[in-house]
Amino acid sequence: MKTYKLTNPCIKDFESLKAGNFVYLNSTVYVMRDMAHKKLLGEKVFPLNLKGKIIYYAGPTPTRKTQKSGALGPTTSSRMDKFCKEFIKKTGIIGIIGKGPRSKEANACMRGKVVYFAALGGLGALGGNSVKNSKIILYPELGPEAVYEVQLENLPLIIAQDLKGNNIYGEYK
Repeated sequence: MKTYKLTNPCIKDFESLKAGNFVYLNSTVYVMRDMAHKKLLGEKVFPLNLKGKIIYYAGPTPTRKTQKSGALGPTTSSRMDKFCKEFIKKTGIIGIIGKGPRSKEANACMRGKVVYFAALGGLGALGGNSVKNSKIILYPELGPEAVYEVQLENLPLIIAQDLKGNNIYGEYK
């Protein structure tokens, strides 16, 4: 299995990645879950430029005074599948971090446009240790469902679906 270190990647950096490759990600990502997706897609004017960016399906836990972030573990990605097609079309994102398999429809709308990274579920503290900076940038009233801008350093991930649609979870029937 090949290991890559990705720093502020662009879509061209993803062309050689294959499902199952291991990566360390060093990049700014935008953390959001269900409520933020719903709210963003309901806006008349999209309030955030996500073109060429990576989003992370997660909900950070509260930060202690000695930390830059609380635990940052992935949320089950299939919960966002109903937003996937419209969200990719409206935003131009190039990567999604989450956990677990996606629906056939979500896999299809990502193919050729978005790499799906799998974060290790249950290792939220490890994810929190990879955070160098974190701030809420939209919808603070949503608490852990708010949109966060997070600077990651060496977050370990697995390529769950590459740009060609190859998928570590297997084919959907």
